[in-house]
Amino acid sequence: MVVVYQALHRRVSSLVCRLHSTYVRKMRYLNRLKEDDNLCRQAQASGAFYLFHNLSPFLQKVGKKYLVPQLSAAEMKQILEKFAEAGQWLERSVLIGCSDEHRPHFALDLGALDKSAIESELQGSFTDLRKALFVVDGKDSPLLASAQSLLRWHDSHQYCSKSGQPTEKNLAGSKRVCHSSGVTYYPQMSPVVIALVSDGSRCLLARQPSFPAGMFTALSGFCDMGEQNVEETVRREVAEEVGLEVESLRYSASQHWPFPSSSLMIACHALVGAQRAEISMDSLELEDARWFGLEEILEGLKREPSSSKQDDGSFLPWFPPKQAIAHQLIREWVQQQST
Repeated sequence: MVVVYQALHRRVSSLVCRLHSTYVRKMRYLNRLKEDDNLCRQAQASGAFYLFHNLSPFLQKVGKKYLVPQLSAAEMKQILEKFAEAGQWLERSVLIGCSDEHRPHFALDLGALDKSAIESELQGSFTDLRKALFVVDGKDSPLLASAQSLLRWHDSHQYCSKSGQPTEKNLAGSKRVCHSSGVTYYPQMSPVVIALVSDGSRCLLARQPSFPAGMFTALSGFCDMGEQNVEETVRREVAEEVGLEVESLRYSASQHWPFPSSSLMIACHALVGAQRAEISMDSLELEDARWFGLEEILEGLKREPSSSKQDDGSFLPWFPPKQAIAHQLIREWVQQQST
């Protein structure tokens, strides 16, 4: 009898904890907002809005810090009243999350409105997202990345691929519907592998021509249709880009990444044989690829992009910011070498 009571007590306690979990309540609230346009419309009145202009987030510089302002619905209306169709603009926003206190967060792209007028009104600037990720607080980076990805998806899915007719988004922006064909479209992410290759004592980093001058990072590539698993994708990408054969690999972590559209970065450490570590670079894909020793990596981690340029015009290597999962892979490799 005691055993039965203890088991029942554990189940009841577990249920109570779940019901009172801040995370569970928040996720269920967000799900209701996605499914109920009327509830979402009410939530906009108390929500916080993050502004974009042609997919560039709005930032304000305060001292040496760059802040991501949250505007209330009242502040948004005050700004939009200076432009035509103010009421309809709020409905173009997309739901991107909420606080623990259930204050909804929305993202709104004002790309059709005058950029300089908005910047002057709010005393800030719309900044390219790649640059913004370098300067904003770490907690704001995922929010800006997910907001831009969702806004970009809506911009590129305004017509049905089956009927060619316009699609209509629900108020939260969690889907688009073609009423002509009956097809419902949902935002999707493309799986991408990113692998830090090592031969045991060195790690391999590379750069593409489109990268900022001096920046090196881990190898990455999209998963191909039909590939059976992440391991197969990593082995293929490493073979294609640098001509090396992966002997073993280890999963590290995953991260949403908004470039070039919306990707799920699956990060791994890949080991190649030290006796077969000669790089054969694919020059169509990469501009440079090289092995880095521990000391070079430690120096590169200390280096800022602005301080990498030398007197002769060349650039010392530097690595992605802390918000990028490539940075985490490099840090993990350093820790492994140190131990």
